[in-house]
Amino acid sequence: MNKITIAIDGFSSTGKSTVAKQLAKKLNYVYVDSGAMYRAVTFYAMQNGLISDNDFNSEALIYQLSNINISFKYNKALGFAEVYLNDINIEKQIRTLEVSSFVSQVAAISEVRLKLVEQQKKMGRDKGVIMDGRDIGTVVFPAAELKLFMIASAQTRAERRFQELIERGDKVEYKEVLNNVQERDYLDSNREDSPLVKAEDAIEIDNSNMTLDEQFNKILQLVKMTIEDCE
Repeated sequence: MNKITIAIDGFSSTGKSTVAKQLAKKLNYVYVDSGAMYRAVTFYAMQNGLISDNDFNSEALIYQLSNINISFKYNKALGFAEVYLNDINIEKQIRTLEVSSFVSQVAAISEVRLKLVEQQKKMGRDKGVIMDGRDIGTVVFPAAELKLFMIASAQTRAERRFQELIERGDKVEYKEVLNNVQERDYLDSNREDSPLVKAEDAIEIDNSNMTLDEQFNKILQLVKMTIEDCE
């Protein structure tokens, strides 16, 4: 069976990584969470005092980019690859609301995007890869055989994210999560470098009222049709 490249873009908390992991497991493809890479750089900036509520020393971050090594290591028990920053597992640390509140600012830095996009392109050279993010179908893999663009209402996405954080034991308020979702939507869509836009040939998936199974089955059918068309 021919292997293809699957690019999944969309707004935050639209379930991109969830369905990407499901597809990767079903198809035996490599899954790359590009958003986690930007979160890793953000976490580095936070750990080194380069970003806070009142200040962002972007020049210092750019200067230190050569010190940042991001890798993915498969965790068999979890069934997916975890993110490592300079050989330290930071999978849990990068999923906090605090990191979410800064990641769009970091992702807007052209030098950061250039470094990570270069790595992402290398990861997809042999196809058989599923990558999700904000500019996968437009910048990283513009020739991907299948491009998806995930959407859902801000309220729906905030509720999903809120439940995830509560189940993890984080102490957050729904309004705080909603504000974060809306702020990230604005920043991601209005940045100068690679803003979040739907690729012309991307298929839009509105999962506001879909169950996870319904979403997976719908997208799996699209994958199968695409693979058949490529044979």
